[in-house]
Amino acid sequence: MCTAISFSSVDHYFGRTLDLEYHYDEQVVVTPRNHGILPRKGTPLYAHFAMIGTATVAEDTPLYYDATNEKGLSAAALNFPDNAVYLPPSDEWENVASFELIPWLLGQCADLQQARARLACLRVTDEPFSDRFPPTPLHWLIADRTGAVVVEQTARGLEVHDNPVGVLTNNPPFPYHMTNLINYQNLTCEEPTDRFGAEVTLTAYSRGMGSVGLPGDVSSASRFVRAAFVKSNSVCDGDEAASVSQFFHILGAVEQVRGCVRVGDAFERTVYTSCCNTDKGIYYYTTYENRQITAVD
Repeated sequence: MCTAISFSSVDHYFGRTLDLEYHYDEQVVVTPRNHGILPRKGTPLYAHFAMIGTATVAEDTPLYYDATNEKGLSAAALNFPDNAVYLPPSDEWENVASFELIPWLLGQCADLQQARARLACLRVTDEPFSDRFPPTPLHWLIADRTGAVVVEQTARGLEVHDNPVGVLTNNPPFPYHMTNLINYQNLTCEEPTDRFGAEVTLTAYSRGMGSVGLPGDVSSASRFVRAAFVKSNSVCDGDEAASVSQFFHILGAVEQVRGCVRVGDAFERTVYTSCCNTDKGIYYYTTYENRQITAVD
């Protein structure tokens, strides 16, 4: 389970938590400009933008979890089990395997508008990277400072959803999450107004009671609501230090503590949290074991 957000203050920031019970030696990776991106079935990209993000490197290939290119376009892949439907390649579409989508998109698109155009002809194929890395069911948050979209390929086909809240978690599909937000439209950062009835006057006994009902569990639906509420009500001074600190605090509201979610004999935890200043190309991260914010410029 994971959470990704797009956030703006004086600059634009993009990042995510990676919540798993294991890891694949992920590391911060820079793909230099014009290094060469070679899709298994699609058109090779010998001229492309540079990008930075977190990836597992296998066979000299970065398998990106999230990344930002030099133009400020970002993408993150999140687990989407039982809903993602990958298809065999077809000559009628641009065929891109799930593990290739982030570098394929960020390599050739300078902004969200260009990304939308490329996604219109996309088919996410079922090709595995290798026996060790079979296809992972994914959906994607794509964003720049102008907005965000969610990309999901399900039994209905490939869909690109506008994402006005700039948040993505996992199942169910994205339209459910947006509908579910309606259940929480009375949440507020303000002191609540007494609407209980005319017979009795009720007075809040604590600060923060305007957010009574905000879900606190770690399910993907609850994390979506919590991240959207915290992000939407976030107040930031606007300088770099304050913005980065605030970004990590927002994702801190949905991070996973080892021991709270058992998966077989292991426990899920937030393996890492990332935050990229997409305007300056500075990639910040923390890990479960090291809470100090590290920057790769």
